This record gives sequence, structure tokens and C-alpha cells, in this order.
Amino acid sequence: MDGINPALSPADLRLERRIFAASHGRDLTPEEQEALERIRPPRTYPVRLAVQAYDGPIAMLPVAQLYARDVPDLSPPEGKDLLQVLWCPFDHPIMPRTLLFWRSAAAVTDILDTPPEPPAVQFDGYLPDPCVLEPEQITEYPDHLELSEELREQLKQLSVPQTAEEGMDPDTYYDCVLSNAPGWKVGGWPAWDATDPSSQPCSECGTDMELLMTVATFEEGDDAGNSWSPHPHPGAGPYPGHRGFNATGVQIGSGYRQHLFVCPAEPEHPHIELMT
Repeated sequence: MDGINPALSPADLRLERRIFAASHGRDLTPEEQEALERIRPPRTYPVRLAVQAYDGPIAMLPVAQLYARDVPDLSPPEGKDLLQVLWCPFDHPIMPRTLLFWRSAAAVTDILDTPPEPPAVQFDGYLPDPCVLEPEQITEYPDHLELSEELREQLKQLSVPQTAEEGMDPDTYYDCVLSNAPGWKVGGWPAWDATDPSSQPCSECGTDMELLMTVATFEEGDDAGNSWSPHPHPGAGPYPGHRGFNATGVQIGSGYRQHLFVCPAEPEHPHIELMT
């Protein structure tokens, strides 16, 4: 707990989301208002929140389930064709801690009708909404910070006609339209919005790690127009505080991405998490 934000149960957060979705474009009913006030009682500031301790292990939440048949570039370990990503819905220290499970889909037979859930989550954005995966394969290029100054200048000059036509800044056109796709993705290139590029050696064998997956707050960028919009575009999410298209309900930091890097030599070596 952070001592400021109340930790809410997954059930209350899902009810809150259903209420906001159902009341979009109209006033709240008295019953809806009563439910929202129960979930988040009115507070005056400053406020102190008691930190509640929970006995025993806390269940982790599912974040993604990916099959190699749907994601050709997944590159699972030999004999595995399924990746399950789970996380703890609390900061460790600035984002959820993830676990990766590489499995054989044929060996997964004992499936729970109702998976266990944690008693509470630290932030609303740490409770993913279930979504159906519709894979879309795209081509993207490295962040401009990973390119030489000479190549950056060449790309800038090549972009001048497009930027003039689209009313964009030549200095940012490459990053906004051509390089890193926003949104959740498997593979590709990391975005370096909050930090400079850095190599990520495997802690077990020293191999340079590669981007496995990106967990993003938004599915489209602020400045890229419709260049990276999902197709078909479902529209804006109904939840308060969410800008842009957010189908998963996830929020990393104040709108960042959580990159998961794995060792290409041995995907089951410990992975690395970075917020950018």
C-alpha cells in the first residue's frame, strides 16, 4: 500500500467500471451513486490510510496468455507453445512484478472455473480487463535514440515532404509515425521515452536480452494521428482518468509502458522489467 490510495477489491473495481460504462452519457442513478460512494467513500485531506496486512500468499492476476500458433515470433523454449504472464497488483517498487510461465498447452488440463484473486489491488490500473486477442503483425523500427546521428539526419530529410503534407514536426515524425508502435505488443523495439537506451545483459549467461512483450497504458500515441490506431478503432474507453483508447483498463505509472526483456539464448532465465 502507498498510504494514499485505498486498496480496493477486484470485485469492487469491476463494479465501478461497469457503472461508469453503463452511465456513459447520462447522469448516475441514485443506486449507482450509492454504490460508488460505498466503493470510494468521500474523504477530506490530509488523510491517513491504515495499511492492512494479509496472511499467507496473495494470488497474482493474469495479464496475458499467448500461444505460439498466434504469435509466430514468440520463440518459446523447446517443447513449449504457451506463455502465461501474471503480475502482483502492487508496486515493486514502481510497477507490478511479473512472472512468466512457459508451458505446453496440451499439458494444461486441470483448468479452474474461477481462478483465485488477490483480496485487493493497489491501483485501479493494475486490474486488467479481459480482452480477446486479435493478432496484427506489423513492421516497426528502432527508437531514434538507437540510431546514429547521421542516419537520424537522413531520416529527417527524407521525412520533410510527409511532414509538410501532414503538418507534423520533422524532428518527431520518425518516432511518431515510423519507429515504435504504441500499445501492447510482442517483440519489436522498446520505446525510450523516460530513459536513454541501455543494454540489458542476462543475469545468468550475459547474453544481451531482447524485448519479449510490452504492456502499455494506451493503444495509440498522442502525436501519431491514425498511423498506429488499431483496426477497427473501437473508440475511447469509458473509465475516468483514461485518455485515448484503453481496452485493457491497465495503467502503468502515469501513462507509461512496462517492457519485459528475456534472454534469447534461454527464455526461462530470469527476465528484466523496465518502465519507459
